Amino acid sequence: MSREVLLTGFGVRTAFGSGADPLREGVFDGRPAFAPITRFDTGPYRTGVAATGGGAAPLREVLAEVAGAAAGMAGLRTGAEAAVLVGTAGDFTGLTRFWRGPDAPGSAGPGPSAGAAGAASARSVPEEAASVGPVSPGAASVGPGAVSAGAAPVETVPAWQAEALADALGLRGPRLAFTNACVASATAVAHACALIASGRADVAVCAGAYLVEEENLAKFGSGFALSGDGMMRPFCADRGGLLLGDGAAAVVLESAEGARRRGARALGALTGWGAASDAHHIARPHPEGAGLVAAARRALRRAGGPRIDYVNAHGTATTYNDPAETRGLRTLFGADADRVPVSSTKSTTGHLLEASGVVELVITLLALRDGVLPPTAGFTAPDPVCDLDYVPNRPHKADLRRALTVNAAFGGANTALILERA
Repeated sequence: MSREVLLTGFGVRTAFGSGADPLREGVFDGRPAFAPITRFDTGPYRTGVAATGGGAAPLREVLAEVAGAAAGMAGLRTGAEAAVLVGTAGDFTGLTRFWRGPDAPGSAGPGPSAGAAGAASARSVPEEAASVGPVSPGAASVGPGAVSAGAAPVETVPAWQAEALADALGLRGPRLAFTNACVASATAVAHACALIASGRADVAVCAGAYLVEEENLAKFGSGFALSGDGMMRPFCADRGGLLLGDGAAAVVLESAEGARRRGARALGALTGWGAASDAHHIARPHPEGAGLVAAARRALRRAGGPRIDYVNAHGTATTYNDPAETRGLRTLFGADADRVPVSSTKSTTGHLLEASGVVELVITLLALRDGVLPPTAGFTAPDPVCDLDYVPNRPHKADLRRALTVNAAFGGANTALILERA
């Protein structure tokens, strides 16, 4: 028998600040956080704008901050038996320093690299760079700038982030890191839901984090995916691409029985989850949104096919994503599609890559609890092939019971989570 999965705590940090209130004042007011990047020289890159929160702390510290807030809200104590699941690509700051070399200008801290940071490819990896060696829980003492003569810093290993987070929280239990790009933290949530529903775990902390750095600014810029005018306009006729953003969030998920035993208060329930891959193209989604439809249908079946009151879309403001997502949602909802409001909160936070799923889950939770639809900011001219209700520019009050949040990634990966108001 499948067990009910409850959400009992969350922590969040974006360019707007830490906690729920900055999200309400930024995301829910439709106020984009985009500004010139100051943490490194953007001269070599096509775009120098992102949604950043000032200086970049080490990724492990940001994860510990949001996960600590989530655990505190849920009343989860040090020493508890809880799974820790993290969506991350590792800390690219240290990786960029490694490629720059210990003797290169600016190697002591973030700064311009020679050419595009994305030029560091697998074919040029020194053999010793891949041999970081086993990482023990005690490896958390390795500093963010630790670069030895022939090895990348240990923080670049995604699994180390899960180990370090579990140690920071003092939690006992399995530790898993997910690295499947922009669905990484949503996959962590879906996997935790499966563990809890099947009785293999009672409590899980799911987290994800991404901080804007040179590596991905270079990669997305070289792929002509970044907006050139400092704004994201998802689903609009004049959309020009995405912008990156700082983001981190964590949620505590647990079985209803476990929450009752601990006296934890349910903030929401994860009633459905699904994942799928259409494997259509290395970077482009299936034009009919086939992967999104498959993932969402699996989530809906698990949830018992409920009425959905809101969709937090992937919404990257790119040429291929927005029409494909629109077609996928029309296929999913059929005649109901015109009724369901859909918005892209990336229009305010930027694209948070590995952190997108869990941050947007928190935003969706706030939408349900506050009864407010977050808008798609910067909405201008509608696109005839993007013809849903995108909640343009202004928030709206609404009686929201259940919401769907979807994410997509390179290679055709898709995730869907259904959240119900407690």
